[in-house]
Amino acid sequence: MFYTEFDDLLSDEFKKVDLFPEKLQNSIEEINKWTYDNINNGVYKCGTQEAYEKAVQPLFSSLDRAEAHLSKQTSPFYFGQHITEADIRLYTTIVRFDPVYVQHFKCNIRDIRSGYPELHKWLRNLYWSVPAFGETTQFEHIKKHYTKSHKQINPYSITPVGPLPDILPRVEEVSTSLT
Repeated sequence: MFYTEFDDLLSDEFKKVDLFPEKLQNSIEEINKWTYDNINNGVYKCGTQEAYEKAVQPLFSSLDRAEAHLSKQTSPFYFGQHITEADIRLYTTIVRFDPVYVQHFKCNIRDIRSGYPELHKWLRNLYWSVPAFGETTQFEHIKKHYTKSHKQINPYSITPVGPLPDILPRVEEVSTSLT
């Protein structure tokens, strides 16, 4: 329903966008299950020590799974040459991972920037190459929302400055940014 219900509000250019193409629907649905449960929601399952210890391994196993999938792709998006629902679902968590989830929810086995080269490349491509991603991602707001609204996790509302820069340029890798 949501893919066409609001078409009357869109310009013709955007009515043509198909985020859930028929030939990929089964694949998108399959990854949505584990992406939502273990990645999107996985970071939030890390709220107590007991919950953290149960959720952190499935979170990182699923990040490993996404990394492995992207390592086999020769195209810029999760399932090929066009953005799909899978890209949008994963982006919302991956873009917040290093600035917030690593320190705030202690999801620090690895970060995206230095521990997942394919996810990092995919993230930078979306952010820098697709205006709908880069223009709507506000890192300062992301950081302050989490650090100022979760007093039980961060009672002094300390907002980290880093990582700096918030996101590396599209073609710059971690090793070159440290020189």
